[in-house]
Amino acid sequence: MPIILIGNYMPDRQESMERFTQMLSNGFKKSGIKTEIWRPTVLFGKFSKSTTTGLGKWLGYIDKWIVFPIQLRIRSKKRAASNLRFHICDHSNAPYLNHLPANRTCITCHDVLAIRGALGYADAYCPASGPGKLLQKWILKNLRQANKIAFVSKTTLKQFQELDSDSSTTNKRRKVIYNAFNDKFFPSEGKISEKILNKTGLKLHIPFLLHVGSDLPRKNRRLLIDMVYSLGARWKGSICFAGQPADEYLLAHAKSLGLGERIVSVARPEHDTLVALYSRCDAFIFPSFSEGFGWPVIEAQACGAPVIASNIEPMPEVSGAAALHADPAIPEDFADAFLSLKDSFTRNEIIKKGIQNSNRFDSRSMIKAYLNLHGIQS
Repeated sequence: MPIILIGNYMPDRQESMERFTQMLSNGFKKSGIKTEIWRPTVLFGKFSKSTTTGLGKWLGYIDKWIVFPIQLRIRSKKRAASNLRFHICDHSNAPYLNHLPANRTCITCHDVLAIRGALGYADAYCPASGPGKLLQKWILKNLRQANKIAFVSKTTLKQFQELDSDSSTTNKRRKVIYNAFNDKFFPSEGKISEKILNKTGLKLHIPFLLHVGSDLPRKNRRLLIDMVYSLGARWKGSICFAGQPADEYLLAHAKSLGLGERIVSVARPEHDTLVALYSRCDAFIFPSFSEGFGWPVIEAQACGAPVIASNIEPMPEVSGAAALHADPAIPEDFADAFLSLKDSFTRNEIIKKGIQNSNRFDSRSMIKAYLNLHGIQS
């Protein structure tokens, strides 16, 4: 009973979605299910260096929303066997549902942040342009029509239900399936992590706080700087931003507070570097204002890092009460939580419970749940 995975347009470089797609593909194959990945072909997008801004964005739209739907119709008709299943791996591609058999197609909804932002919800921290608002409303319309949707957290399901006026009157399947790890995360041994991190620019004799993610406003990276400033002489370590490097505005803010020399960026770290960063940090700080799931929380826990995260859902849901939580609008709250880790018992309990919590996100359980959603016995 093959499953065709609908992946993302490669020039958009949506790395987390690509990892999720590959994770599903590998998991299904291990369960004895044949899989293929179909994704938009890069045709018009070849004529631009970037498909995320300017003219290139519109050329990418032609590939994604005009050419690929035609390809989907042709390819799915050629493979019209009744047992063929389809899985749209990214909810942003929900409009492809119009070109696939609805009763044999599932969608994974990773968040509704962009949709809520387009509808004017300020707490989504995802403002949208005029065309962006139209796109998100189109995505929402198709999500509402989907027969089978998996949501990566209870919070995301709840937020969707608030937007779906028909959800209480239909028999459509809406199921929470937590993400699993997309790679191996574990406490890295001291000598191994030291060897890896010596290449990053971190001074390993100086403790550091870690943030992993992008520079999107909702990630709230500025809080780490304000948090360290509020700590004053009580902590003299560095701040490491892994993922996108600290931008000029973040660096200017740090410099204005006298912390410019304490900022280190590790751009797009390789996986072994990421594991070493999680394993070696004094604490992992995740002060997001909005998330759909929050993969870094469980990654840090699995590596033995004490986690201090936002008290806004789904962070507490995902952390499993095995992290410290604070108000992301109040740096002093994060500073107080961090200082509580000076107590060795508190620190060790947070680490132990974090590792235990990370065991919940098992890939076999996730794949079994997805096969069940597809109506396939595993």
